[in-house]
Amino acid sequence: MGRRVMLHPRFFFPMSKQRLQQVGDRIQQVLGAVIQSEIKDPRVGFATVTGVEVSADLQHATVRISIMGDAEEQAATMAGLQRARSFLRRRVADELRHMRFVPELHLVQDTSLDYTIHIEQVLRQVEEERRANPPKLDDD
Repeated sequence: MGRRVMLHPRFFFPMSKQRLQQVGDRIQQVLGAVIQSEIKDPRVGFATVTGVEVSADLQHATVRISIMGDAEEQAATMAGLQRARSFLRRRVADELRHMRFVPELHLVQDTSLDYTIHIEQVLRQVEEERRANPPKLDDD
């Protein structure tokens, strides 16, 4: 008899971008609900899943998480979520039973909201300075 050759999942045909986006959106929904209602770790504060990017072979998912609070609270929340990573992956597997493989979750803190707030504050400050000292226009 001939030898059987097992193919690794990454050698399968890559999924369409639309399908990867759908899978990422569904993982985002599941994780958002689980983080808000099922994680009991007291370190985990107010965290929101802002996006999920899934690799073409469905082996990895980068999960962007926005966390409210100061730097210490954010670090504690990320530590709590990292500790709960296997639980989160198991819950994703429970909800996405139709998938052959459940991606490894890579949790990353999303700081884009902090940056947006900072830029907004700078713009407000510039506006206040302009109101206090309006620009002088030369009239000829």
